[in-house]
Amino acid sequence: MVSLTNVIETHELTKRFGELVAVNRINLKIEEGEIFGLLGPNGAGKTTTLSMLATLLPPTEGSAEVNRFDVVRQSSQVRHSIGFVFQDPSSDDLLTGKENLYLHALMYGVEMKNIERKIAEVLKLVDLTDRQNERMKNYSGGMRRRLELARGLLHEPKILFLDEPTLGLDPQTRVHLWGYIKKLSKEKKVTVIITTHYMEEADELCDRVAIIDHGKIVAMDTPMNLKRNLGGDVVRIKVKKPNMAAVKKLKYVKHAKREGDSVILTVNDAGSHLQEILGKLGKIESVESRSPTLNDVFMHYTGSGIRDADAEGGYFERIIHSQANNR
Repeated sequence: MVSLTNVIETHELTKRFGELVAVNRINLKIEEGEIFGLLGPNGAGKTTTLSMLATLLPPTEGSAEVNRFDVVRQSSQVRHSIGFVFQDPSSDDLLTGKENLYLHALMYGVEMKNIERKIAEVLKLVDLTDRQNERMKNYSGGMRRRLELARGLLHEPKILFLDEPTLGLDPQTRVHLWGYIKKLSKEKKVTVIITTHYMEEADELCDRVAIIDHGKIVAMDTPMNLKRNLGGDVVRIKVKKPNMAAVKKLKYVKHAKREGDSVILTVNDAGSHLQEILGKLGKIESVESRSPTLNDVFMHYTGSGIRDADAEGGYFERIIHSQANNR
């Protein structure tokens, strides 16, 4: 059973497509008002996980409860509990911002007497009151994302799913959207589940993050703890023919790997040991040392190889949309 504070719980949640395992026995507990990040490479299982939680896909095995409703047996109650802002905008360009919101309110069964008030509230939240009567085709990319956010909140969901909410936006607009999302969590107690490829976004926004790879959660904690647990400083050394064996024997070197023409090391107290490391590696061309970032954590757990997006984002996504359209 879901506890009084957890609005999302999964138990051994699994999804298979034939022999392909998209999501492999995922266990999550997400609290009310939490901003939770789901991070992973292309094809890692993020889209499939969100789709099961949003009732777009049934689990193959395991279970999930959203707002204390089972995603299979109580799918209708789940859908009324959530808002979903998709990666690709889906508003009608020929309608005004307000008209798009009005149409959405009707689709979600918002009471007629409350529609005008709720539209005014969400427009104010995302600073679009003055632009509500303009057609969507005249909106900038940032304005479109803000309206999509307002639309997802119109029926007052307990949980909001944001799939790459700031993809393609300029840095200034991205920071403004971060502010809106934080405000939702703090003032409205909305639980936010976010997927993003921007590590600085996850670091700035999320109370906790789960890194998912090959359908499994490989790490989950606060961004601060994940960076701390990586240990030490990150040192990038450009060197020809590095002596990797010698460096890996050093006790204070926690991780060492080749990346192109450089060696990437995680080192405890790099300042005290850097001279010895450089002496063992070989002919050094350049050195860079810094504290770990969430991107370093991500790369540590998922590797640096390019992933085939079609593994999940193509084949799986076609199945998701097909099943969603047949509902």
